[in-house]
Amino acid sequence: MNARILVVEDEMLVAALLEDRLAALGCRVIGPATAVAEALELLKAEEIDAAVLDVNIGGEKVFPVADVLAARNIPFLFATAYGSAGVAPPHNRREVLDKPYQTRALEHALRSALQSRQRH
Repeated sequence: MNARILVVEDEMLVAALLEDRLAALGCRVIGPATAVAEALELLKAEEIDAAVLDVNIGGEKVFPVADVLAARNIPFLFATAYGSAGVAPPHNRREVLDKPYQTRALEHALRSALQSRQRH
């Protein structure tokens, strides 16, 4: 896939698993960021092709990160145990991967997101 993917995930075991899955798909992982402020700093410092965001990061909602990504037209998806009901407007139309998710579902969602960016 050869893409730089920002990972925002506060559970280290989940983050490690996601890193492994993304590396197997040929992606370079940026992060993982374990706090919203850390993710925002990574967005300032790194070039990002797409992002995978957990909705709840240490008790804080990830939506400020989603707002920056949307403003920059960087595709992203949410990975959460809350399902689509846990995603607030205006981001509730974004792709949501239910945790625990399968590698195939992750790959499909990322490819779809990256292709939609190329079309714009």
